[in-house]
Amino acid sequence: MNAIILTAIWGVVMMFSGVFVKSKSVPKYLAILGIAIAFIANGIELNSGNSWFTINVHGMLATNSFNLTFIAIALGSTLIYFLLSAADVERTGKHVGEYFALIFFVLCGVSLCATYKTLLMLFIGIEIMSIPLYILTGSDKRNLRSNEAALKYFLMGCFSTGIMLMGIAFIYGGTPNASFFIDNIQAGTGKMPVMIAIGMLLLMVSMSFKVSAAPFHFWTPDVYDGAPTVFTSFMSTIVKVAGFFAFVRLFESAFGTMHLQWQKLIIIITIATLLIGNVTAVFQQSVKRMLAYSSIAQAGFMLLALFALNDKAREGLLLYSAGYSLATVGIFAVLIKMEDYTIDGFKGLAKQQPVLALTATVFLLSLTGIPLTIGFQSKFYMLMAAVENGSNFWVVIVAVLFAAISAYYYFRVIQAMYFKEPTQETLLVSNISTPFKIMLVIVAVLIIAFGIYPEFIIGWKYH
Repeated sequence: MNAIILTAIWGVVMMFSGVFVKSKSVPKYLAILGIAIAFIANGIELNSGNSWFTINVHGMLATNSFNLTFIAIALGSTLIYFLLSAADVERTGKHVGEYFALIFFVLCGVSLCATYKTLLMLFIGIEIMSIPLYILTGSDKRNLRSNEAALKYFLMGCFSTGIMLMGIAFIYGGTPNASFFIDNIQAGTGKMPVMIAIGMLLLMVSMSFKVSAAPFHFWTPDVYDGAPTVFTSFMSTIVKVAGFFAFVRLFESAFGTMHLQWQKLIIIITIATLLIGNVTAVFQQSVKRMLAYSSIAQAGFMLLALFALNDKAREGLLLYSAGYSLATVGIFAVLIKMEDYTIDGFKGLAKQQPVLALTATVFLLSLTGIPLTIGFQSKFYMLMAAVENGSNFWVVIVAVLFAAISAYYYFRVIQAMYFKEPTQETLLVSNISTPFKIMLVIVAVLIIAFGIYPEFIIGWKYH
């Protein structure tokens, strides 16, 4: 509850800072202070179980160690994102305070998506999380690609929201006690009622849109590529993993007893997502667009949590949230500094900026799933969850094969940095500051530390 209230309040504070503060640097420091306060407050609630705010939510929201741990990961990743990229947010446009305000409102939606107990609160959380992103996507008003991406994102978001509302209506009409509470849907273990089945299918399609799972992924490359890179970093990490967390909670609580009846649909979506994401990423020359397609591929791995739906899957989801967010925020922070976003633009970077090249290598190795990184642990836990499920073992083999394919396009960037000579001097947007390099090193160290000691994150689930 601390995270929901504080992020909403700080979003309002950031709005007023945009009105009354003329300096473009002050909002950055206010945002870092605000996210640090929210992170600490959530940590205190996770440790003690007591919220600073006593609000009667009539059972529509509920906190436990699992969702509070996820919120801590989301807020901690956002703090790192601010420390790495807040200066780049300043360069996006004139309304710096408003940009940070929108990000805080997104985090409020993320917290709602992690703690909802009713379908209505899920809908509200998804919308609070999505609407600010439409604005951030089109924040570079002078760029036609940004405008196009914002319009495409808005239209597809509205379409998927309509599907979600229709699904909620069918679920509400199909439950014996006409309840929006996900624990009261009572799907049972026998034959699924028709209205429940239709509602579940519509919710599955809608949530697949939100997490860019195939075949509902087609908006993702254009939106991620057209949005300002600094905001692509945020929406492809914290927002994506929040969507997955909401997805898993919904189907575990509402339809968990009928898992076997919809598991085959998830298998189809998972395989299609892994196939389209990985194969298409292989042919990309733009690193930004390659990361967009790789985010689809990573979504395929996260869908294994929904396929398995056991304790190991929940642990893997926490690890994947942390590992994917840290590595992707880090590699996008490096990408923002590049003048040329193509793979050729990374040629010879190791000689000119060895710290950037080294940390970028760690981030890419983690995304690939190389041992000693948290990316390896997260993929390992997801595969173990699928194995423990005890059925459709071939899905695990397919996932491993696609993980091997992902190594090709990630290693292309590493090869360019270390083994290729630049055709022309690699241009940087500005001089790379020492604090920025130190922060990159800290993120790289965290990725390795969590890869060696994943219990540090998983342990909080059982706190």
